[in-house]
Amino acid sequence: MNEAAEACGLSRGEPVADARAKAGFLQVRGIDPAADDAALRRLALWATRYTPTASPYDEENGADGFFLDIEGAAHLFGGERNLIADLAHRLECFGLPARLAVADTPGAAWAAARFHPKLSPILRRETGEDEDCRSSYVILSSGEEATALSPLPIEALRLTPEICVPLRRLGFKSIGALMDQPRAPFAARFSAQLMRRLDQAFGRLDEPLVPIRPPPVYHTLRYLLEPIATQEAVVALSHRLMATLAHVLTRDDVGARVLRLSLYRVDGDVKTLDIALTLPTRSATHVARMIALKLDAAATADDAGFGFEAIGLAVIRAEAMPARQTELAAPSHPSPASGGGSEWGHADKTERCAVLIDALRQRLGPSSVRRFKAVDSHIPERAEVLAPVTGEALTGLAPEQKAEKPRPLLLLPHAEPTEVTALVPDGPPRRFSWRGVSYEVAGAQGPERIGAEWWRLPPFSAQCRESDRQSLTRDYYLVEDLGGHRFWLFREGIYGRETADARWFVHGLFA
Repeated sequence: MNEAAEACGLSRGEPVADARAKAGFLQVRGIDPAADDAALRRLALWATRYTPTASPYDEENGADGFFLDIEGAAHLFGGERNLIADLAHRLECFGLPARLAVADTPGAAWAAARFHPKLSPILRRETGEDEDCRSSYVILSSGEEATALSPLPIEALRLTPEICVPLRRLGFKSIGALMDQPRAPFAARFSAQLMRRLDQAFGRLDEPLVPIRPPPVYHTLRYLLEPIATQEAVVALSHRLMATLAHVLTRDDVGARVLRLSLYRVDGDVKTLDIALTLPTRSATHVARMIALKLDAAATADDAGFGFEAIGLAVIRAEAMPARQTELAAPSHPSPASGGGSEWGHADKTERCAVLIDALRQRLGPSSVRRFKAVDSHIPERAEVLAPVTGEALTGLAPEQKAEKPRPLLLLPHAEPTEVTALVPDGPPRRFSWRGVSYEVAGAQGPERIGAEWWRLPPFSAQCRESDRQSLTRDYYLVEDLGGHRFWLFREGIYGRETADARWFVHGLFA
């Protein structure tokens, strides 16, 4: 129900017919819990402008509010009163009337926000010390929870109707009536929720909040006097925010591996961009460049609305990045590991490769950049797999080694059959036909014999011809035709021992 329905004397749970009798102009719509929950999550995400810990509350009765852990953040707004007043004002500008409360515990804040007598059904901002003035928020001083919660009904403890109804029948209608009663009879008759909620409200039992997003390791937020809407302005501010974080990262000998840029629009919407880096970095210039590429790919700046009024940059994942000795000579390449925003150190091959991978990821997507990873198998099509590129993979690369046996630059997904002419059945090819074209072999190198992996073969079956093929030995040849093109061919099966009619296949192409 909205404020107008409450003003007509309607209450939750009464029949619709009775409600229409009280208010003939009543409008009824079907409830959409999924949409309510999504809207609440968007609002909680917007509220991270005040604190990184925002936790939606939707237990049992649906989405109806969220918690903000403002400990350690209230001083940034000039105290709790200024923070809660700013929150109430912004929600009112969004057309979202709200009941707000500040307390030492989530349970006490929940109870005060919904049942405190200072909060009127039609909410307004607190305007002064006038006792008759109703406010949209209330602040409970530390230690006065018992006094403030005593006159409130027992429903303020977030109890289920199965507990509230028997308590009222026993004469316990307010929280104060339960506070000083012996605990043993209540614990024996009622569920554990009663004592747990009572202890949580008065701080005798911790109530951990589950944030809408994991709290960042390092975080900085900047409020703007005038909204911005251009990509250049967003990138410039991101550079300044990363430069601020770089000092803290340098102090702790860590670097940013995953960052999140949060853009708070004037209308309350929040746009977020996650930046994943291959290696940890403290370079503001490198991070700003990755953000610019990400903005180009996501077109977030084109959806700025009336502009962004605040920008936040958070380090979601930080990794160790100890200081290292650099050369005294003048640097010639940009290094993502350099500490300053405009300072460039000598970049080795690994760091230059990381810069390239980061740029490709922001432009093409995180899953579009992959590398070949060696597998313990001598079968060519099984010797390598595509795997995501990680910093551990880059730093663990061994020096380049020359392959003992030549391998084609292009390995076909599946070996393709070919017609081969040879002088002897087990000799090298002299002529072959592939994809409708005939090739004269000018020279051949081989064979390189590769046996089957017998430990991977399925049980023998007379009908399983694929199993028979996998058990055959391969003889590979590197051949070159008269035009200088080089191919990788193999003969399947040893002539006279495994097969009487060996088959030939083209498996790869060299440069």
